[in-house]
Amino acid sequence: MKPGKLVTKAVIPAAGLGTRFLPATKAMPKEMLPVVDQPAIQYVVEEAVRAGLTDLLMITGRQKRALEDHFDREPNLERTLEDKGDLDHLEAVQHASDLGPLHFVRQGEPKGLGHAVLCARQHVGDEPFAVLLGDDLIDERDELLSTMIEVQSRTGGSVVALIEVEPAQISAYGCADVTAIDGENYVRVNGLVEKPSVADAPSNLAVIGRYVLHPAVFDILERTQPGRGGEIQLTDALQTLAMSDGEGGGVYGVVFEGRRYDTGDKLSYLKAVISLASERVEFGEELKSWLKAFIN
Repeated sequence: MKPGKLVTKAVIPAAGLGTRFLPATKAMPKEMLPVVDQPAIQYVVEEAVRAGLTDLLMITGRQKRALEDHFDREPNLERTLEDKGDLDHLEAVQHASDLGPLHFVRQGEPKGLGHAVLCARQHVGDEPFAVLLGDDLIDERDELLSTMIEVQSRTGGSVVALIEVEPAQISAYGCADVTAIDGENYVRVNGLVEKPSVADAPSNLAVIGRYVLHPAVFDILERTQPGRGGEIQLTDALQTLAMSDGEGGGVYGVVFEGRRYDTGDKLSYLKAVISLASERVEFGEELKSWLKAFIN
């Protein structure tokens, strides 16, 4: 496949068990936890749509039916809201169901992110595609995914999103060893290590939950053995691609310096909710005043 093929498909893995949020996630997918007034997964779908992706595939699992229901039409609810004249809520409800088309595939059993991506193979085919993880929310005012799509088109390889973190935090992330490229807004990824110790980390550049991948990753994932945590790691497959000079070889990184909200654990989730709520026109200033008074 030559560089320049249009990226139109997004894969959104959403099959995780959400154990860090139990008991809230016992009967509700963690992706449906509200961030202010809409579920976290909706922010991710909206980001994909803003980047021009028109074919969205969600990888789900058992007890994830609420994800499908959220993006489906609900005629009775819409009719009730319309009869009440509650047009603001009607518009919000219809907006979620108009983001599609969305497709859904079950992972079957949780074998890791690499396996979840592999479940998309039949749908994606021989095209480059984006992967968006629900734990990372990117502020709509900042460009990331569209930049990554452009870099993938120019290089013909795969692209990961990177952020700088404090060295002491790198063991919580996949870590990239990179080389700068003169005159470019992206870097060459020489290697990737999943959750290294601080002493073994090659940099303080952490991989976050946005990828634009060449379909060559599927053949590699088929051969990838379970790694850290007994799961098939996407990082391991990307490490192989980074070392390859064949079709689809090469991995590149876009270092993101914009606003990112992490919803991956309880504390970071609360920070994300407060950060986004404080930006809301209707109550942001009042919330910030209350927070100052509460802290004092």
